[in-house]
Formats: sequence, structure tokens, C-alpha cells
Amino acid sequence: MKKLFYLCTLPFFVNYAFAQKINYEVSFPNLVHHEANIAVTVTDALQKELTFRMSRSSPGRYATHEYGKNVYDVKALDRAGQEIAVQRVDGDVYKVLGLNGFVKVQYTLYANHADGTYAGLDQNSIHLNAPATFLWVRELQKAPIEVKFNLPKEGKWTIATQLKPGAQPNTFNASDLQYFMDSPIKIGKLTIKEWTLSNPDKTPAKFRLALEITGNDSLADGFAAKIKRITQESQMVYGELPAFDFGQYTFLASINPYVKGDGMEHRNSTMIALPVAFNGGNELLGVFSHEFFHAWNVERIRPKTLEPFDFEKSNMSFELWFAEGFTQYYGDLILARAGFMSPEEYCQELSFLVNTKENTAGAKRISPVQASNNAVFVDAGVSIDKTNYPNIYTSYYPYGASIALALDLQLRTRGLTLDGYMQAVWRKHGKPEVAYQVSDLQDVLVTYSKDKAFAEGFFAKYINGHESFDYAPLLQMAGLTLKKEFAGKAWIGDVRYKEGTELTILSNTIIDSPLYIAGLDIDDKILKLDGKAVATQAELTAILNAHKPGEQIAVEYSHRENVELGMITLIENPKWVVQTNETANLPVTEEMKKFRKDWLGSKIK
Repeated sequence: MKKLFYLCTLPFFVNYAFAQKINYEVSFPNLVHHEANIAVTVTDALQKELTFRMSRSSPGRYATHEYGKNVYDVKALDRAGQEIAVQRVDGDVYKVLGLNGFVKVQYTLYANHADGTYAGLDQNSIHLNAPATFLWVRELQKAPIEVKFNLPKEGKWTIATQLKPGAQPNTFNASDLQYFMDSPIKIGKLTIKEWTLSNPDKTPAKFRLALEITGNDSLADGFAAKIKRITQESQMVYGELPAFDFGQYTFLASINPYVKGDGMEHRNSTMIALPVAFNGGNELLGVFSHEFFHAWNVERIRPKTLEPFDFEKSNMSFELWFAEGFTQYYGDLILARAGFMSPEEYCQELSFLVNTKENTAGAKRISPVQASNNAVFVDAGVSIDKTNYPNIYTSYYPYGASIALALDLQLRTRGLTLDGYMQAVWRKHGKPEVAYQVSDLQDVLVTYSKDKAFAEGFFAKYINGHESFDYAPLLQMAGLTLKKEFAGKAWIGDVRYKEGTELTILSNTIIDSPLYIAGLDIDDKILKLDGKAVATQAELTAILNAHKPGEQIAVEYSHRENVELGMITLIENPKWVVQTNETANLPVTEEMKKFRKDWLGSKIK
């Protein structure tokens, strides 16, 4: 009987749970001072107490961010509008007790940091990332959400978001907390440009570019045409577009001096903030290319460690070398394929990736998987004490991109491509939205390459390990040459200096560099080098140019109040540079030209 009763009453409880709804109402009576008034109302609540909290992390950000510091004047009201007690149980957590099916919690939000992570409020612009804006209800994370914006009467306001428009003006809906927190909102004087692409099955996908800029409409049209080209080239990588919710993808882009630089991917949109005057130039395109590629890689090709996303703490992942690093690789590659980056310009990016893999201390010490783990500390994480990151860590962005480059080149020697591998990952994990872990990516490479030893060896050496990679012969197949940029030049290490009466070292000296081996470190002051006083970077360079690698020179430096004497053994500058064979005055064969065209050439006629 108990079992029968439970089965009979289950639909009632399920339906009642779905009847629970969360409504937000956002007003802006004090925009001039960067404040908003926000009310969150819960109706048909079964619970006698509810917990309201601000997030401590954000989709696409993996470290913690204390959004709760900008919420104040918190109070709760019952159905009759009478104030009821609110218990502040943590800095960003509020509990309301004794409920009878209804509660409205009101608060003031201060927001003055418009970027891809935080929120910004100004009388000319409203820039909202949901985790930095909205208190949410811990017990009702599956409940549907509606948000209404009461816009100022003064000014012209347009709302752009991936949220589904509601039945009433300026209202929008989300199916649950995960989708709501993943949905940024831009409100202001926006220039809207639109285009449509079709999938191979003829299903259309609509794109919107919502620009917050100062500039004429023809300049915006030209820029939108460039972004359209990026969407086309990205589609060519995978062979199809994702099935965007509501059939639409939105670029939210603030390109003006009043925002902070950032870009953040979301399921059906991206929030981009570039703190420069808008000129429509190609130099603005990189963040668009990167963030749009995330519509496949990370939003649907989803690491298991990030599913579901936990808004109450940092989110550690083992796969960011792929989710972010491979996306960085494609961000630049797509620009080259689209014609927005010349082969010579693309070589600068390749030089950066090769030097990341071969000449950073972190890449010689930890694997890309281990670098991904450290995102909880470095992904815009805030701390005030010094770290030894220059010697123990390399960012998973360029580190992962350097691995993508290595894999792409190796696959091309086998008649395969990284595009083909990404398509295989998409078919197995992205399109069906089956979250993956590192071993799954290896399994896909085994299947795609049809060579288990190759796939397992690549992951063992370069994904779970940190072995050196020989880029030179593979790059040469594309008519690109890899050589030392400063061959034969004496070098003591790359550090930042403060010039004055002496040279003060401002950054960690790097392990195995001459400065590190000689015992100098951050905050030490170089007084003399090779017996000569040195107070500027130019004087140091002149001294080094008079010597050759392998020679020893004396160094006099101060550590706190102590003057120390030592010897520095000079070595050759290890920095690599990638050049086209044409630039390096080397021959270019037809095979090289074909390899380069297949890799970097556009597929769109």
C-alpha cells in the first residue's frame, strides 16, 4: 500500500514542484551611482525555509570570485508585504525561515566592472553577467525562472541576451538555474546586425551581433561581415553548426573605452568586452573567433568535471588544455583561413606556441592536465601574495594550443587532420552532449587514427606527460622554418627590470637560466655586470652583446642591505622563431605549398 500510495501521489508532487517558480524584477533608480534594485520572488514554495546566495564562481571561470561583496540592503517580505527576518549565515548566504508558500527577497547590487565575468551599471549601459548579479535559491535550482527589466524612461534601451523572450515586454525566461547563470544580458544603445547560415540538413541558424560602439553604421556592417566569415570558417571545421537553443546565437560585444578587457563563452552567446575605440579592424577579431569556437568545444563538447557547474566553489578540471587550449589554437587558425591573418602574421602565433612548449619552465615541469588543475588559482583568481608560477606553471591556453599544433602536424603526415579529429570528438561527445574525460579523448584518437600505439603514445608523452616536441621537420613540410631568433647571442634570462641607479629585478628569475643559477632573484638589484655599472636595460644589452655564450662575467648585486659578488655563465638565447621559407630565403616546393594551403587555406569560395 505504501508503494502504491507513493506511485499514485508522485505525479502530484512532481507537478507541484514544477509549479514552483522564481521571478526576478530588476530596476535601475540609481544608475548614475552604479546601483540596481533587484527583487527575487518565490511562489508556491513547499519549503518552510529557503537559502538565498550569491555565486562564488561563474561558467567559463574556474577560480572563485566573491560576488557577494557587492550585495547589500537585503530584506525579505511575505505575501502581504510585511518584512520578515533574514538570517545572514555566511558572507554571501541568506536564509529566510517560517515561510508559507511565498517570499520576496529584495537587495541592492553595486556593479562597476563591465567585462565577461562581472557586472557593470552606468546611465549609458547595463552589463550583466548573471552570477555577479543575481541571488539564487539553493533549494530550487531546477525551478523555471523569469526575469523582468524595468528600464529607465530616459534614453534608448535595447536588450540582447540568449534568454528566451517572455510573453510580456522586457521579460525573459530560463528553464533552470544552470541556464540562467549561463546567460549574460546586455542593455543599452546597441547596434544590431543579423545573418543566417544553413546546416547541411538545411536547418537555419540565426546570428545576432549586438554591438555597443561609437561608429557609423557602414563600419558596423563591415565588421559584421567579418564576424560572419568567422562563423562560416568555424562551421567548416566541424561540418555543421550546433543546434542552438531557439535557433539563434548572439554575440554581445562592447567595444569602447568604458569596459574591461575580457571574453566569455556561453551556450548560445558570448559576452565580449574590448576597452578600445571601435574601428572595425582585424585586430579585434581574435576574441570573437575564440569565443565562438567554444559553442562546440566546451559548451557541448563538455568536460565531465564541469558538468554540472558548481556555483558555490571553484571548479577544477583536467581537460582545460583541450577545452581552452585547442580553442585558442583554432581561434588563430580560423583567422588565418578566413584571410584576416597573413602567413607571416600567423608565424608569429606559431612562434609563441613553440616557445610556450619548449621554453617555459612550467611546460618542462608539468603536463597539460596538471596545468588545467591550476585554473582554480589562476583563472582571474585574486591573491596578494607572490607565487612561483613562472617556474612551476604554464597557462593551459597556449600550452594546450601548442599541443593542438603538434597533433595537427603529426596527423597531417598521416593523411589526417585535427579538423577530422575534432569532428570525431563532436560526433561522439558534442552532438549527443555526452560529457568526456581525458581518457575519452584518447579513445577517440585511437579510433580516428586507427593506430592505438600512436594515440596512446601521444597522450602519454604530451598530454599526461611533458616531453619536448620536435616541431622543426613538421613545420618544414608546410614551407615554414624554425630557427633560433637570437642565434649566437649571449643571454642571462628574461625578467622584468625597474631602471634607476641600478637595475631592480621585478619578476622571478627562471629555473636553469644564468641569473637563477647565479643566485639572483626577484627584488635583487644588479649594480655592476662585467665590472661596469648598469642602470638601464640598454646598458645591460650592450654588455651582453660584447660577449658570447659560454663566457663567464662577474656580477655585483645587492640583496636587501648586503652587496654580493658572483659569476654568471652566459648561454645562448633559447627563443625560437617560425618564418615562412620565403621570408627566410629558403626554397619552397610545390608539396610545401600544397601542405600549407590544405592547413591554412580557406575552404570557402
